[in-house]
Order: sequence, then C-alpha cells, then structure tokens
Amino acid sequence: MPNEISYPFSADSAGGGQQMVSQQQWQYLARVLGKDRVDFRLDPTSIDAFSLPFTAAVVNGTSVTVQPGRAFVGGFYYQLTATATLSIAANSGSTGRIDLVVLRADLSAGSVNLAVVKGQPAASPKPPALTRNYGGVWEMPLHQVTVPAANGALSLVNVMPFDTYETVAVPWNAVQAASYRANGSFVIDMDSNNTDTQSEYWIGRDGNVISRDLSTSRGYTPSLVNVNVDLPNANKTGRWRWIAPGMVYFSVYLKNDWEDTGPTRTGASTIGVTLPTAAHGATGQVVKGILRNPNFNGGLPNVVDIHAEVAQSNSGQTVLSLLYPNSTDPSQGLDGLRAIPPLSNLKISGVYEAATFN
Repeated sequence: MPNEISYPFSADSAGGGQQMVSQQQWQYLARVLGKDRVDFRLDPTSIDAFSLPFTAAVVNGTSVTVQPGRAFVGGFYYQLTATATLSIAANSGSTGRIDLVVLRADLSAGSVNLAVVKGQPAASPKPPALTRNYGGVWEMPLHQVTVPAANGALSLVNVMPFDTYETVAVPWNAVQAASYRANGSFVIDMDSNNTDTQSEYWIGRDGNVISRDLSTSRGYTPSLVNVNVDLPNANKTGRWRWIAPGMVYFSVYLKNDWEDTGPTRTGASTIGVTLPTAAHGATGQVVKGILRNPNFNGGLPNVVDIHAEVAQSNSGQTVLSLLYPNSTDPSQGLDGLRAIPPLSNLKISGVYEAATFN
C-alpha cells in the first residue's frame, strides 16, 4: 500500500488514489468542508426560542424532550423527525451537577444519535467535557442541564452552535453591495481601486456598519478651532481607523515651528481640535494628550498634560476642547488651553464612540 493516500477518485490508482472511502476517511474530508452546527441560519432579527430546532423542555421533573431538527455533526448529517425524550439521572446527593444533551456521532455504531453526558457532582459543578475523536465518538452540545442536589428542579440552557451566513468580498462599493446581503453576514471591501482602505462591514439589526478597518489607518488633516490663526496643513497630521462598530481609534500631531508666535485662542473659548468623524455626545468623552514645550515658551512647563474633552450633547460632536492643569496654582484644576506656544508640538490619541457606524 502506498504511503500517499488521496480520495475520492473515479478509480483506484497506483499513486494512492482511492475510489471508495471509509467512514473515518469521510469524516476527515467532511470536517474540513463544514464545522459542527445546527442546520438553521440565525440572523439578528428577534426570534422565539421555542421555534428553534432541537428546542428542549423538562417533563415530569426527570426527563428532557427534544424537538425535531437537522444538524451537521463530526462530518455527518443528522435529522430528528419527531420529538425525542431523554432521561436525566436522579441526583439525591448533597451537591449538584451539570449534564449535557449532545448529538453523538459514533463510527463504531455507524450512526448519529441523541445522548446525555452525565457530569460530576461538585460544590461548583462544571459541564462534562465533550468527546471528539476522529474515527470514534464525536459529540456536539445541544443543551446544558443543571441537576441540583436533593433531586431539585432541572433547568436548561441552550448551548448549540448554529449556522450563519458566509462572508463575501467585493472589490469596491461595499456599502451598495451590502444592501443585497442577508442580515447576519459580513462583506469585506478589498479596496481594489485603492481609493480608501480595506474594511469589514457587518449587515445586522442596526443596518450596514463598518465593523473594523483591516489594513492601514486612514489619514485626515485636523484643524484648530477658536484660534486667531491655524497651523499650516504641513504641520498637522491625523490618523484614524474603525476598530469596532461605532468605535474609532485616532491620533493627532500638531507642530508649531514658528519661533515667536503661534495659534492663540479667540475670546473666552478654549482651543479645540477637529475629530476625523463625529463623536457621540450622549455622555461626553475624554481622551489624553501631551504638549511638548522644550523652550518653556508661553509660561508653560516643558511637558504639559492635556485633557481633550468631547462636550456632552444630544448631537454628534466634531471638536475636542483642550484643557490643561493650571500652571501657577494646581489647586485651580484644569483651564482651557489658551495657546500653542512657539516651537512646541501637541500629541493627542485615544479611542472614542462615534456618532455614526460608518
């Protein structure tokens, strides 16, 4: 017999190709093609638990009924066509236990069947481990059964894995393409025209949202507000990326290389910096920064702690207000930043909740 085996082919060959496959060989193959799951696609819409496949209920205090359903288990397809009843072993002891209702693929028996895996009683009981052996027994969990001490009332928790929609990719126009995908699926924008960045989109209950940027961060040019003069664009750098739905990481670098002047606030307002995308204002938000002032210009220390605040508001906020500790009397707390001193630079970075999802 050759050391190299491959299958399935239309006929056996001297090179190890096989026409027929064993149960174990089929399991190796099928497990690569599909993972354990209930054959029922979930989406983010509301669902009644009792309408799910394999719904279970406690009956007579000692048994569990399981409703019909279909599943893929250990490389084999299974269908339950009528309600099944499983007995749960009594527990008259002083400590509880946790059992598992599973689908068990048993290659020696040549079938997939419902089974109960009995747990060990303990003061803090844990579910029993699943058995998963290629060519032997392979189990997929359906329900966790809490079996209290002194024959207490049984309770159930659904722990079965379900099917969901596959992820697809598009070269561009992900927002438009996403409108044709089902709720509960992902679309990856490959940015094949190199006009933006590669991103992952989630189509869910809240609509089409960017779940994360997958490649390099996005650039933007921050602006100073409430100042007599802004810095040149060449001296302002901003980077940002979506790190989760509605969550943004950003960083800003502002450099004042003028030797004897710089942006100073106008009126009583504090100096502000614009964000790459509007922040949610429901609670107000704070990120941090530092002002490096090596020449001690403007009566400020060489390094100044900066607090950047998103104002609390019912609408999205596009500006961070810059605050710093009072430089002459720390007991006075924080003051609004009045100037970006000559030959200084400002760095701000952090994570904030955005006002929109994309």
